[in-house]
Amino acid sequence: MQHIGIDLAWGFKSPTGLAVLDDDGRLVHVSAVRTDEQIEAALAPFVAGPCIVAIDAPLLVTNATGNRDAEKELNADFAKFQAGAHPTNQGKPEFTDGDTRGGRLARRLGLDLNPRSGRERRGIEVYPHAATVSLFRLGKTLKYKNKPGREFPQLQAELLVLMDHLAAVSELQLGSLFADLRDQVVAATKKSQLRVVEDQVDAVVCAYVGWIAVRRPDDVTTYGDATSGAIVTPTLPSDLLPLKATPPPDLDPVPRAIQAYADTYPETVTAAESALALVSGLLNEAGINYLSVTGRAKTIASYAEKATREMDGVRLYADPATEIGDVIGVRVITYVQSDVVVVAELLAEQVVVLDDRDLASQTAREGRFGYASRHLQIAVDPARADEWPALRDRRVQVQVRTVLQHAWAEFEHDIRYKGTVPAEHASEFDRRFTLAAGLLELADQEFTAIRERLRAPAIEATEDEDPDDPRIAPRELAAFLAGQYADADWSRPDHYDWISGLLLELGVTSLVELGDVLRTADDAAIAEKMGYRYPPGAVRRLDDALLSAFGERYVELHGNAHRAPALRARLEKLTGR
Repeated sequence: MQHIGIDLAWGFKSPTGLAVLDDDGRLVHVSAVRTDEQIEAALAPFVAGPCIVAIDAPLLVTNATGNRDAEKELNADFAKFQAGAHPTNQGKPEFTDGDTRGGRLARRLGLDLNPRSGRERRGIEVYPHAATVSLFRLGKTLKYKNKPGREFPQLQAELLVLMDHLAAVSELQLGSLFADLRDQVVAATKKSQLRVVEDQVDAVVCAYVGWIAVRRPDDVTTYGDATSGAIVTPTLPSDLLPLKATPPPDLDPVPRAIQAYADTYPETVTAAESALALVSGLLNEAGINYLSVTGRAKTIASYAEKATREMDGVRLYADPATEIGDVIGVRVITYVQSDVVVVAELLAEQVVVLDDRDLASQTAREGRFGYASRHLQIAVDPARADEWPALRDRRVQVQVRTVLQHAWAEFEHDIRYKGTVPAEHASEFDRRFTLAAGLLELADQEFTAIRERLRAPAIEATEDEDPDDPRIAPRELAAFLAGQYADADWSRPDHYDWISGLLLELGVTSLVELGDVLRTADDAAIAEKMGYRYPPGAVRRLDDALLSAFGERYVELHGNAHRAPALRARLEKLTGR
């Protein structure tokens, strides 16, 4: 059987490394090519019969956003060794509709992509960084990849270390082909010369992982599965401990910070996903009405740009690692200004608020109109860190603003921040932006007044509403709850649909039946026991009433599975147990 390694570039401008090991572990081919046709031609002599092709690239991508399960599972083991995988999803242009270069190449070679199939011609996805940590018992990955802040001598030295590790493997016979590659690294004088060799060395690592997967299958771990994407890598030794990164003290703190951020970016992305889930979960649990909640991790390029930003020739951040506080950001867009206050108060109750700046109040105190937003720096309470491990020792910036404030800020940022205002028009634009800010502040006040007059939301019937649906229609439920809880704030329109499904699980399919249930509820007692410190929406009021009426049965509904622990905590408040 041939054991083939492909360090596949995600585009066609960068080289792709190829390597082939035979059954005895001899390196019989190594090269660098670019196009799929060149890959197929170079590998033709080795893929005609039994073979395993280990490809360093995503082969199957089914998720629309975030990480694949394979990446999440691998990162749980390897992120602390700086060997976490970058997120892969169909939102990235190279994986639109799940069509990947690796998958297309595997189809051209006629490979089965189930890593556990055992078929004599199959392809597996591998990840050299994780593989080298396991194979050579590294406390952290070798830094031979060209990234911001890494200089040529470091790249050359670390690549040579990797090659020496490979050459010392007793079950491999790398011979003159590998020796020639090492000579090229020693003779190199610039990064581009290292890049071509680096891809071929990675291909040798890939081929070796394939060789182990065939000959010693118990020594590899498969993360993910064949339906959503799988990554195969040598099993991480249980006694291996990570090493802390210790950059040389004489390095400029700015490139050092950029390098550190790039090295830990997969962990930061995971933390950003957790931050979004935390904030949106708190808002939904509280029944607060909002337009949208979004979150992101600052890209490496954006972080590098901000870290090196200057004003009048002086860097704005002497130590970006500690001074840049928005690497993880969550933005909450509300409908009116009073909701901004409610969101800030809710966060103050549920998380640790390290800093809270009301920029709208700041501009008002200065007697002017302008940028208006509530900026909070938050962290997870250490006592709850086990619930959100990705956010341990992390800061998250939460921006809360109304939809009108958001529109002004986005337009102002796009026009003025990017420096597109001609100098001769600067004063006029300042006046116009100020006028617009004043008008939007007035509009916010009027929208608040309108909402106070009309407490219940108007939910229209959707075109795809099924007349045979046994649930209470969301628009009817909204109208009913507006009368039941006349003093309640609005809830999100989708929440009426969601709780209608819970009512169906309880067997409540009409407003008459719902009225019978709620007649037994003591709204005043429930409010006192829950100790609302924010105006709960109508759906939250109904949620607590159902919890009070049905107790553990309500907690155990299928539609509540994702929040059962939180519901039990609320049930303890209601019952006093």
